Amino acid sequence: MKIMKTVNLRTAALILWTVIPHYNSEVYKPKTLTIGGIFPMSGSWAGGVGCLPAVKMALEDVNNRTDILPDYKLEMQFDDSQCKPGLGTKVLYKLLYDKPTKLLVLTGCSIVSTFVAQAAKMWKLVVLSYGGSSPALSNRERFPTFFRTHPSGTLHNPIRVKVFKKFKWTKISTIYETLELFTSTIEDLEERVKVAGIDIAMRQSFFTEPASAVRNLKRQDARIIVGVFYEDTARKVFCQAYKEKLYGKKYVWFIIGWYPDNWYKVKDDRINCTVEQLEEALEGHLSTEAVILHQEPTMTDVGMTANEFTRRLNERLNTTDTTLVTGYPEAPLAYDAEWSVAFAFNKTVEKLAERGVKLEEFDYYNEEITNAIYSAMNSTKFLGISGNVAFTAKGDRIAWAQVEQFINGSYVKLGVYDAVADNLTWYNKEKWLGGRPPPDHTRVIDHLRVVSPNLYFSMCGLAGVGILAGIFCLIFNYYNRNRQCVAFSQPAINNLTVVGCIVCLGCIVLLGLDGKFVPAHTYPLVCQVRAWLLSVGFTLSYGPMFSKIWTVHQMTTTRRKERTRVQIWGLFTILAILILLDVGVLTAWQVLDPLQRKLETFARIQPVNTEEDIELLPQLEHCHSENLNIWLGVLFGYKGILLIFGIFLAYETRSVKLKQVNDSRFVGMSIYNVVVLCVITAPIS
Repeated sequence: MKIMKTVNLRTAALILWTVIPHYNSEVYKPKTLTIGGIFPMSGSWAGGVGCLPAVKMALEDVNNRTDILPDYKLEMQFDDSQCKPGLGTKVLYKLLYDKPTKLLVLTGCSIVSTFVAQAAKMWKLVVLSYGGSSPALSNRERFPTFFRTHPSGTLHNPIRVKVFKKFKWTKISTIYETLELFTSTIEDLEERVKVAGIDIAMRQSFFTEPASAVRNLKRQDARIIVGVFYEDTARKVFCQAYKEKLYGKKYVWFIIGWYPDNWYKVKDDRINCTVEQLEEALEGHLSTEAVILHQEPTMTDVGMTANEFTRRLNERLNTTDTTLVTGYPEAPLAYDAEWSVAFAFNKTVEKLAERGVKLEEFDYYNEEITNAIYSAMNSTKFLGISGNVAFTAKGDRIAWAQVEQFINGSYVKLGVYDAVADNLTWYNKEKWLGGRPPPDHTRVIDHLRVVSPNLYFSMCGLAGVGILAGIFCLIFNYYNRNRQCVAFSQPAINNLTVVGCIVCLGCIVLLGLDGKFVPAHTYPLVCQVRAWLLSVGFTLSYGPMFSKIWTVHQMTTTRRKERTRVQIWGLFTILAILILLDVGVLTAWQVLDPLQRKLETFARIQPVNTEEDIELLPQLEHCHSENLNIWLGVLFGYKGILLIFGIFLAYETRSVKLKQVNDSRFVGMSIYNVVVLCVITAPIS
């Protein structure tokens, strides 16, 4: 009985030893498979600093599993590419020509992955990237054997568009570094925002120095800005943004979220901004990135939880602040990349065994083994540290995306986006410097310049006094019409002068009417009524005086014995001719070229006593027609001739006294006054 118990305990122990990974022990495996690794340990993105330890840890874990590649031990030869395509290609050739044969190549940053993936297909090599996000890498014609655990850069764009729509931003601007990774991302964004009905107001690109591009954004009043560039360039961009004051409550920046959390604190001798200044410029910006760490505390298919992975990686890195480790956020992707290789090789070994072929027989000319590795990688699917790992037909990683906001020096998750379900889950944790989301452009408010109400009603009051005085004169003339002194002044024609003055005074009310009182569609009618009343009113007020001074002149140029009583019909005839002339010109004007409402705009002004992001656009209403100057020339022309002729007649009859027209001297004086006032006011009006 004791022997049976001992056997059972040993069997259970063996099973546990096989199933549970042992991080500090080694399992003997007789054969070796070697892969190549290209890691950016320095340069524009030194992601290898955080990713290489994760890959080494994955190699150990794979080699300690007896159920994965039981007869093979995975090894890796690697070198530094400095995130430079030329050096990365040199490292690839070195890996290819150095023994042993490499079955697969791991790559990091996008620009190196592009060159390596294009060259590797000539050696029948599958390439797997843990850090390449360039959308161009999804092109199967250019990169037929390429896969990546890092999601494509286009993964950021759907969630960006969702956020644009959420906050009703319909106008954005872009600034990007002129590398294929970023240009292809912006091209994809442009297509998506076009479909969503969002305009790209301004596009700025730069090669090395972003100063000019940032200035242009400021000059063009960009508000919602999408920036895509590497981490070291981001420090330059936001240093310049600080100098240009392109930050604060009026602006929202969208940048890439795969930088370390404290990326702006890295010492950089190429910029002359302090950490505090960068933090001030970054406050409130949004970042988008893939969800690259499994969110649940459950056991994954690689034999540990995400928390265990983080603890072990931190021990390897031996640092108190992992936010300063470049590539640390991508470490789960690098770890899962190595496991993807292991799972794919494990499937390949089984498939090749059915055909009597061994994986270690691979050389750079054996397309059969390459196709087997490609097929296995394409069908690989497991729950890894970075979440569910699976690849599309283009070799892209399927993943969720998240958006974070930089609030008081740290990043706060605002929401996650499931691209498959096209669903944005929002946590409502955002904080805006102005208390609300900034508008995508300065709101311009039309500001109609109108007459001051105090001035308008004051002038209307004075006009009312004048009209009352005119009415009093009419009443006086009516009741005293039979008196000799009144009768010889021709009260009937005098009454028309008073009526003309009343009409002109009434025009003050119409001249002060503007958009505050009259709607735009009614304004042309007001323009027409103004022209008619002012022109006819002037003729009614000046015409009787002209007819009287004309009559006086006629009587003084005839012999005394031939002088007769003044015929009232003669006075009215002259006035009627003048009125008909007005009616003819005004009718032709209204029919052929009617007056319309025209708005004159002026330079925008900043309102006072408000913190809102608005500007006022001053506008002034005018009555206008296509040939306004011609019509005014016609009206002013013949009325000017009448004024000149009238003042001539007044001068000629200045010393004349007639019983039949006993107020001729006062008429002449009135004509002088009318001419002087017209000469002064006509050019101004």
